[in-house]
Amino acid sequence: MPESLTHLPAPLTKIVERLQRANPARMKYELLIRYAQQVPPLPISAKIPANQVQGCTSQVWLVTDLDAQGKVQISGDADSQLVKGLLAMLVLGLGGATPQEIIALSPDFIQLTGLDVSLTPSRNNGFISMVNFLKKQVMAYLD
Repeated sequence: MPESLTHLPAPLTKIVERLQRANPARMKYELLIRYAQQVPPLPISAKIPANQVQGCTSQVWLVTDLDAQGKVQISGDADSQLVKGLLAMLVLGLGGATPQEIIALSPDFIQLTGLDVSLTPSRNNGFISMVNFLKKQVMAYLD
């Protein structure tokens, strides 16, 4: 069962709400593409195996940094605009969250967007891989 919007960080809640209102599925995909365009490309120097998300059919890189206020800053890139849109939900929706907020997040929140019913199984699995990769990177900030 997906979590409710009340358990999501505010920026991610806004993204989920916009996706909920976008119908039909084609409009959800167009919105994802617009989000993808808001995420700057990663420099080639960051596209290294340590930053590459495994379990995605597309190539996806995700990089995190903990700022001086203890907030996680996220950047990323993908070789597919649709996949980059999925990644953008994490970059734009969780950038500035605390490590604890990110670790507490369940990838099931994608069900709240309605995207889970129209994404291919491999894209759904890839999204889950992105969330799990993000959590793994963020766990290092708690040690």
